[in-house]
Amino acid sequence: MTAGRGGGAALVLPSAGPDPIPLPTALAAVLGYARGRRPLFFRSPSHPHGRWVQVLAFAHDRFDGQPPETAGSPTDRDVLVAEGLHGRLDPAGWRRVRTALDDVWPVVGTLVDRAAGRAFWELPADEFSVLMEPGTVGAALREVGDRHVRAALHSRYPALVPLLDGVTRRQLYGHVGEGDSGPEAVVHRELTANAAAFTALETATATLLGRPLTRLRLHDVLLWLAGSLRMTHAVAVGRALAADSEQGLDSLLPA
Repeated sequence: MTAGRGGGAALVLPSAGPDPIPLPTALAAVLGYARGRRPLFFRSPSHPHGRWVQVLAFAHDRFDGQPPETAGSPTDRDVLVAEGLHGRLDPAGWRRVRTALDDVWPVVGTLVDRAAGRAFWELPADEFSVLMEPGTVGAALREVGDRHVRAALHSRYPALVPLLDGVTRRQLYGHVGEGDSGPEAVVHRELTANAAAFTALETATATLLGRPLTRLRLHDVLLWLAGSLRMTHAVAVGRALAADSEQGLDSLLPA
């Protein structure tokens, strides 16, 4: 693992920023993302004058907490799961995403066959090089561009299909190198370069949340929090939640 400024293990993710992210900080950010709440003024027939309620601030339960669709071909529920991450679609947008899922389904089959049971981070770097195309995983992923489509496919294949939206794509593009098949190559490099640290973060996250998140999703959460300027808030919320539960974040991580 890479040593951070505090002397402990850290994630070195250039796409998320120039400084290493200490593992306790990363774990606090993930906890804040998964469990953080915000106030919302809400009116209902039983409270016509309104009242303040605490609602989840981020999309973890609406997306990661949902069981994946398991039908052999795309269904309407795939779109509903994707809406849990990226927000509701208008009728035209809903039809566009649903049609796009059907259109890319043969590509998804090719992608899964090419991976041959390997996780995204277990694939060789050549799978994300234009020099090895056609037929690579990177080439297949270029055909899956819509963020809602990506979310639906990630829900089905959380260890294989990376998430991308406007925030994370902009963060990654500055680090795309010559010969890369796309921003997924940057994600692959950062996952493989931080393999031991992500293993520790995966284990600690599963213990803390009671459900596993793949390192592909953990990378996406940290990158999105950094790129959307929400990292500081998520870390503070996560640390406060851990303090309230008297569960030390450091104790869940290797010394």
